Amino acid sequence: MAKKKTSKAWVHRHINDPYVKMAQQKGYRARAAYKLLEIIDSEKLLHPGDIVVDLGAAPGSWSQVARERLVGPNGVINGRIIALDLLEMEAIEGVEFIQGDFREEKILRQLESTLNGQKVDLVISDMAPNLSGVAAADSARIEHVCDLALEFATEHLQPNGALIVKTFHGSGFSQIVKRYKEHFLRVVERKPQASRDRSAETFLVARNLKP
Repeated sequence: MAKKKTSKAWVHRHINDPYVKMAQQKGYRARAAYKLLEIIDSEKLLHPGDIVVDLGAAPGSWSQVARERLVGPNGVINGRIIALDLLEMEAIEGVEFIQGDFREEKILRQLESTLNGQKVDLVISDMAPNLSGVAAADSARIEHVCDLALEFATEHLQPNGALIVKTFHGSGFSQIVKRYKEHFLRVVERKPQASRDRSAETFLVARNLKP
């Protein structure tokens, strides 16, 4: 019974969530679009001509935002967006999509092949592992996902490029921040207004690779 009440409460909150309503009106596939919008506006990121890699892209709202920012007056994308996810994603015009597990070497090689030697201006990662509720196990999974995004970014970003990654406050968080600071000159935490107050999620914005 308690689970049913919790489920009903979630549905009620979701239906009445202003960001859900705005996303529906705007045509975004998820309210998460507003998290990215707030971050890129505050950090002045994502400009025409950029090459963007969207990790954990499905259902595609972050790729939609990236496309909006890269489309010129002629309706053509000025730049590139490469999206990757384990799940299927409905096509977005101008977005190159790779379906597969980012943790697998084969998929990572496919992504690198698609880039064809081009350096990336912005890596965005809304990836989140399946959480078990066991703190130690979940902490390890979150760190692993963040480390994968960091490893990819350090190898493929332009020197002045940026990485936006979702993580969670809790055990292991300070270690994640420390590792990011070892590789980037500037690392800041962002908790967008569209991120629910009770959620432990936070976003790291890492900029300018250390030489």
